[in-house]
Amino acid sequence: MLAYQFDKPNDISSNPLAPHELPVPEPASGQIRIKVDVCGVCHTDLHTVEGDLELPLLPLTPGHQVVGKVDKLGPKATLHQPGARVGVAWLYHTCGKCDYCLNGLENLCPKARFTGLHANGGYAEYMVVDEGFAYVLPDEFSDENVSLLLCAGIIGYRSLKLSEIKPGARLGLYGFGASAHIAIQVARHWDCEVYVFSRGEHHRKLAEELGASWTGTSDQNPPEKLDSAITFAPVGHLVPTALGHLRPGGTLAVNAVHLSPIPQFDYSLIYEERTLRSVANFARRDATEFLKTASEIPIKTEVEVFELSKANQVLKKLKESKLKAAAALKIER
Repeated sequence: MLAYQFDKPNDISSNPLAPHELPVPEPASGQIRIKVDVCGVCHTDLHTVEGDLELPLLPLTPGHQVVGKVDKLGPKATLHQPGARVGVAWLYHTCGKCDYCLNGLENLCPKARFTGLHANGGYAEYMVVDEGFAYVLPDEFSDENVSLLLCAGIIGYRSLKLSEIKPGARLGLYGFGASAHIAIQVARHWDCEVYVFSRGEHHRKLAEELGASWTGTSDQNPPEKLDSAITFAPVGHLVPTALGHLRPGGTLAVNAVHLSPIPQFDYSLIYEERTLRSVANFARRDATEFLKTASEIPIKTEVEVFELSKANQVLKKLKESKLKAAAALKIER
């Protein structure tokens, strides 16, 4: 099978991803094999390829927003039937036995493994995964549109939950890429008033089209203090800025698997019981809840589709903020 892999991390400008012909993987007990149709592109893919994350597996096939059809069942696999359309997201495997797993926090499992990091992902024609970590996808969405829901959507949904936003409350979103442009639709579904902070004029315009009450840049003060906020851009200097926009008792959730250093800030920014918290991965419950909500709304996504052979170029565009919205790679056969 064809897979795009890298042997060692390098700056994306050096085109580290290269085509390889690999054996088609065989599903182990409890696993399924997926014939990949589309894989969404994520900032985490870029962090992986460039070595911002510790890499436990090399060479590595990235990609963790995988859409395809069940191609083969491993022994004892019964949850999905051959031909079913399923999605695979960032969470690839957990132990199921630790205190975190047993208390609904499997995203914090110390033995958790992640797609496109600990196991080969979706920049390939086939992949295997434990059947319990593949999700039946709503019929309302095309392959490329639903691929964005599998990371940007799910992690955005968990970020909303961890921001403690309440229906009808005032929410700030910092950065308006793939995850934020899905999160705003959920927030508006909950009748929240949403303020969007972004450097990009195109992104601010899209935010207004999706129902933002106000848009501006992060160095501008919003018209009102925020009840909750989420930072999506992986830049630490946004943290004190966003804290300064919160009302007393407000919560800031930082959605980033990799973040530049947070500058020193005055205690007054978290005084009056403001909360600062990170968003770490997601639990399968988040995925099933979000996919149901996405179908009810229904979520609209803006996506540019590229051939798998363009993987390096797409990641360059992502790094340089030259994508119109989100991107997906289509497997051409």
